[in-house]
Amino acid sequence: MNRPQRDEAMVREAGISLDRALFPLLVGIERSGPIGVVDLADRVGRDYTTVSRQVAKLESLGLVSRQAGDHDRRVRHAVLTPKGKVMTDAVDAARERMGREIFANWEKQDVADLVRLMQKFAADLDGDGDGDRPDQDT
Repeated sequence: MNRPQRDEAMVREAGISLDRALFPLLVGIERSGPIGVVDLADRVGRDYTTVSRQVAKLESLGLVSRQAGDHDRRVRHAVLTPKGKVMTDAVDAARERMGREIFANWEKQDVADLVRLMQKFAADLDGDGDGDRPDQDT
């Protein structure tokens, strides 16, 4: 799912026009924002200067704005604008449609097993030690 071709398919399915390099940044800002460029660069595994230029591009498109940080006014955080939220909502809807297509022919138990195992994987990856907890509602 983390291949650039998947991002392109998601953008097409969402019916939006956005460079594929900007797509993960916009979604990252929506999921983690307000967020500083250094933190965002670290999360997406890109160079700070590259991400800074790309966030500036998102800002010029009216999808994000930058605001002073709460704890340090010198640090500027990227925040999703209402226009950016409309775009990420379209992406979320596209992701939902694409997921439904993928799982349409799966047995319900197979989907439940996948959800359980992905929750376990995520918990263990985060190191919170809850990877062995029983199934939870999702």
